[in-house]
Amino acid sequence: MSEFIPPLEILIEQFQRLPGIGRKTAQRLAFSIVDSPEEDVLKFAESLVNAKNNIHYCPSCYNFSEGGLCSVCRNEEKDKSVICVVEDAKVLMAIERVKGANKYNGLYHVLHGVISPLDGIGPEQLKIKELLERVASPELKEVIIATNPSVEGEATAMYLTRLLKPFGLKITRLAFGIPAGGDLEYTDDMTLLYALEGRREL
Repeated sequence: MSEFIPPLEILIEQFQRLPGIGRKTAQRLAFSIVDSPEEDVLKFAESLVNAKNNIHYCPSCYNFSEGGLCSVCRNEEKDKSVICVVEDAKVLMAIERVKGANKYNGLYHVLHGVISPLDGIGPEQLKIKELLERVASPELKEVIIATNPSVEGEATAMYLTRLLKPFGLKITRLAFGIPAGGDLEYTDDMTLLYALEGRREL
């Protein structure tokens, strides 16, 4: 039997379903919602529904978009000869934040995950087929594989390399500066810049 009344327990369980949220954090969030003014709670609920209804995938790179092409794909100054393949939109945003003369200025392709058989995620669940359709473009010269340096990220990188090699493109992988087991989303700008500059051909 739960120590909380049903409405509170249901709210805690819903917060607990979010990634990285344990029972204690879920309880704190639920108590915060209950203690907030009704107007704030309604705005919060509205923002959740609004985000779910109005955030879509870019039809080109699968970054988040309000509809149609995302801001990156609409940018005419982007170098269309190179595509950086990332696991999710958070990594794309991290790379876009990097400043400096040698910052990355190409396009992206968001996979929305990595191959992870233990989690039931295979190539079919990722945007790999869509990537293969894009690399047929005559403008494209290089594909940078920027998956995290985890076991799943490396496996995904090797899988993509095998698929992309027959296209005759230059295929590179982020290298120096990213620690093994690290997460690109939380990597500082300078480390990301060095990793982009030090990428190696596969």
